[in-house]
Amino acid sequence: MEKQTKKMNRREFLGLSALGLASLTILPSWSVNGQKYAPSDRIVFGFIGLGRQGMSDFYSASNCPGIQIVAGCDVDALKRERFMKRVTEWQKKAGWNPRCDTYEFYEELLDRKDIDVVSIATPDHWHALAAIHACQASKDVYLQKPLTYTISESIALVRAVRANDRVLQVGSQQRSDREFQRAIELVRAGAIGHIESVQVHIGEPPKPFDLPEVPVPPYLNFNAWMGPLTSPNVHYHPDMCPPIDNPEMEEKGPWAVWRYYRETGNGLTGDWGAHHYDITQAALGMDGSGPVEYIPAGYNGTKYCTMKYADGTVVTEQVIENFRKDNPNELGIKFIGTKGWLKVARGYIECSDPSLVKDTPMGAEVSHMQNFVNCIRSRRNPIAPVEVGCSTNIMCCLNNIAHELGRPVKWDPATLSFGDDEEAANHRLYYYKYRNPYTLPYWDK
Repeated sequence: MEKQTKKMNRREFLGLSALGLASLTILPSWSVNGQKYAPSDRIVFGFIGLGRQGMSDFYSASNCPGIQIVAGCDVDALKRERFMKRVTEWQKKAGWNPRCDTYEFYEELLDRKDIDVVSIATPDHWHALAAIHACQASKDVYLQKPLTYTISESIALVRAVRANDRVLQVGSQQRSDREFQRAIELVRAGAIGHIESVQVHIGEPPKPFDLPEVPVPPYLNFNAWMGPLTSPNVHYHPDMCPPIDNPEMEEKGPWAVWRYYRETGNGLTGDWGAHHYDITQAALGMDGSGPVEYIPAGYNGTKYCTMKYADGTVVTEQVIENFRKDNPNELGIKFIGTKGWLKVARGYIECSDPSLVKDTPMGAEVSHMQNFVNCIRSRRNPIAPVEVGCSTNIMCCLNNIAHELGRPVKWDPATLSFGDDEEAANHRLYYYKYRNPYTLPYWDK
């Protein structure tokens, strides 16, 4: 912590010193799939967060022409070792001189002037700081969903992206899939009439942290993993940071269970809500806005978690009856209109009028990562810009706030406020004070 405190106070991520291009050992020009790229055209990536999702994003980036990957950061030394091994193997296969630097603290990676872009796949509570500091260091950002852990962090990140003229793509990759794009197009065009309700199945909200304490392994800096969190009851357990303990260098155990606890995540509400509420908002034309009232399941007989838009459209979180014959409990979305219905999930789309979705291709024509890379070059907004991630994350957080308070919560999407509801405004998922020495830039409560 002392080392990290000094770095944060001294640099403040402004006027960062450069390690320069000397750290790269690639050829002055190189090719991908037979297409040559000059040094001025290449895009140089660094990665922050090297777990399962970070590795998945590395593979996505490595398939984009004109990309070089030169550095990675993680508080887990074993994951740093794996990343360096995989990246140098990829570089050798491409015919480049292998070199990949790794760091325990991301400030050192952001110091590098040769890095244009960072891909961030940390636990949610680190998203805001890592992404804001990257913007301040003039890096474009590919940021895994959900955008941030809290509402205030999302608002601050929007400000940081725009103040620093950065391109940020939220890793809600369903936006790039053609079945979801077709669903959005049909709903917006009125193909199933005026939308009266939407059913969305995403899963349970988070629960209190209840894992037993286990000694921290020597290869992991768990204090740095905790970062800004002020959760005295949270301690290390291997399920929180799945270890690598096999020759294949793959994690053993469940996929990052920190997502399922209130102190460290937003449950399936934030995890899958970041996907399916995202598509719901897009189809309803509500990107950048959102519902005005959130009613938790069980309140005064309310069967399902319910969200109400100002125009009267109602969204409920529920298992969707008769959703799909081969997978009836699948996480997905059903739009119900005055002229029919439309159901969509990954690799699946169905409509009351089959002709509307006949022969709809599945998956992305242009990958979500490639869309981001294209927008780095064009300096245009990607398919999932920061404002989209912000409004979707606010929707997820407000559902959890209403659930934990056990009563309805009203929200004004225009002013980003609860009105006179002080209890909701003081909830940790709106804002919490970081532990020292961390502070949230671009935020003034």
